[in-house]
Amino acid sequence: MAAAEPAARKRRPKGHFAAAAGRAKRPRGGGRQLEAGMRGILITCNMNERKCVGEAYSLLGEYGDLLYGPEQFSDHEERLSGSDREEDEDDVEAALKKEVGQIRASTEQKLRRFQSVESGANNVVFIRTQGIEPEDLVHHILKDMHTTKKKKTRVILRMLPISGTCKAFMEDMKKYTETFFEPWFKAPNKGTFQIVYKARNNSHMSREEVIKELAGIVGSLNPENKVDLNNPQYTVVVEIIKTVCCLSVVRDYVLFRKYNLQEVVKSNKEDAQQKSTLTEEQNSEVVKAETEEKSSKEVKEENKNQSEIESEPKGNDALTV
Repeated sequence: MAAAEPAARKRRPKGHFAAAAGRAKRPRGGGRQLEAGMRGILITCNMNERKCVGEAYSLLGEYGDLLYGPEQFSDHEERLSGSDREEDEDDVEAALKKEVGQIRASTEQKLRRFQSVESGANNVVFIRTQGIEPEDLVHHILKDMHTTKKKKTRVILRMLPISGTCKAFMEDMKKYTETFFEPWFKAPNKGTFQIVYKARNNSHMSREEVIKELAGIVGSLNPENKVDLNNPQYTVVVEIIKTVCCLSVVRDYVLFRKYNLQEVVKSNKEDAQQKSTLTEEQNSEVVKAETEEKSSKEVKEENKNQSEIESEPKGNDALTV
């Protein structure tokens, strides 16, 4: 009996393991997930999503306050009248419930402008926005960093505004983009464009098919819209994560180095050095290839000459014959 008592003490409540499993499966972002209908900013990072979220809140908060003014939070406690407070004091349980409700409401208010949600892909963070235009905010950030060359982040790589989302199925995307593209491409609006495509945790979409269909929709809105892969006025960004298609139309995609915050702050000298290094590497590869090709030709030529010499009759052989 004594041996059975310790075993009995170690037993857990029936719902203990189910609750633990639920906590383990709970997605990052407090249970909020990226879904169709959201707008926001898609951010790629370097292996540290938690720090990426912190940097994103800091950077977006700084520029958000500059463009839209400080975010206003309502003080829920001030809404309680004196009589309400007295009644709550008499009922401890009701007071606790009300306090919890106020904390939750306050948290929601603080996350109103920028709110991190689970993206559904590793090294990708999605910040949901409300009450602002993502493309204007991100363009302003990149323009300022490109001008000042001041590095403000460590783990954030690219920051892409997402102006619209829909289900990642061809029919849904075609129907959605027919309206979504209108502000930029519907006559009398027009411009040169390119389409960049990236899919994560999705295998049922075809890159070629998506680009072909979306380019056709842009052309149908105005035949004067033309493709330009070198320096387009607009870049259509298509980011697919699982079953959600994230879309945006951005400006200065080439100038701002594909909206890469690490690259956009580099000086022209650094860019020149990088290009020079790449050019030298390419030239060395070409020289190496030419040398190898030349050596191969020389070996073949030597073998050919050797075989010709061996095939010619020697003097003694001729006399013998």
